[in-house]
Amino acid sequence: MTQPTQQSVQTILENMHSAVIVINQQLCIEYMNPSAEMMFQISRARSKLRPLQELIIDEAGFFSRITSSLKTQHPFSAYEEDLAVRTGQSLAVDYMASPIEFGNSDQCLLLEFVSRGRHRKIEQEKHLLKQSEASRSLLRGLAHEIKNPLGGIRGAAQLLDRQFNNDQDREFTHVIIREADRLKKLVDRMLGPRDIPNKSQLNIHKILEHVRSLVRVESSNVNFLADYDPSLPDIYGDESMIIQAILNITRNAIKEVSDDGQITFRTRPLRNYTIGEKFYPLVAKIDVIDNGPGIPEDLKEKLFLPMVTGHAEGTGLGLSIAQTLINQHNGLIEFTSTPGHTVFTLLLPLYTCFEQTL
Repeated sequence: MTQPTQQSVQTILENMHSAVIVINQQLCIEYMNPSAEMMFQISRARSKLRPLQELIIDEAGFFSRITSSLKTQHPFSAYEEDLAVRTGQSLAVDYMASPIEFGNSDQCLLLEFVSRGRHRKIEQEKHLLKQSEASRSLLRGLAHEIKNPLGGIRGAAQLLDRQFNNDQDREFTHVIIREADRLKKLVDRMLGPRDIPNKSQLNIHKILEHVRSLVRVESSNVNFLADYDPSLPDIYGDESMIIQAILNITRNAIKEVSDDGQITFRTRPLRNYTIGEKFYPLVAKIDVIDNGPGIPEDLKEKLFLPMVTGHAEGTGLGLSIAQTLINQHNGLIEFTSTPGHTVFTLLLPLYTCFEQTL
């Protein structure tokens, strides 16, 4: 069996999906492959012989590990690490270090980074979908337990109302009937829409502009911006349901921003994307971005649960209903939030004409 040539080894490195960086004894970069260029957002030419510290911030003992590996010539692996990089991001990676001889240099260290960011995202999406289904199941059972006695209370109040001859006494039975009706409506809202989606081809940008025109009337002091990708194909969905979902999210954002705040609608296509555990060739990514103070940490894990709200006057149903509406389109709503930058993202699969008929 012939030994691999230097050219063939480089070809292999150039085509690897994992990011590969080779550093010398001074921790300066001798080589990086295209995947590393993408991961660390720097070209090979610019990184050549620059210190690795210019790319990665020393957290969790990263540099002490690789320095020790260079000194002892022992390989090591680290799993599920968060690396802080100079671009301001945090990369979720597994990484391996292997001492090698590189060109005419002294002993070098080959670092291979495998991104786990997408794996974590898939797990988070699966968690959101399971959380949404669990809350709906809980609410269905709760609604059954509430509606039956509520109907009995209302019926008894109506019978009692007929026994009274004066309006003063009937005032109390009317209060019972009104409150029973109010509670029934609240339970129905908690359950969300039960209609089967009436789907058709929709231009998502027309829907976003429609929502923008509605909320502008309610909040004239907020600045609304649009950042649309005109190449995004039509979506296949129920127009009223998608409008309601985007409207609920936008109204929440309005509550978060100040009078001179800013809300942006942004659309982008995502190719070869997984929602939960299902793969789609093309997905519409619709972002609602606000520059409010951000979501409190104690609310983030339960934000899509019914009756959870950060506003004293809120019902805590808007996001729960929006999630249900998008789930009915095999989609998902997720979010990221830091002070001054909160993004709610609607992910909707884009289907071919053949797939729509299945």
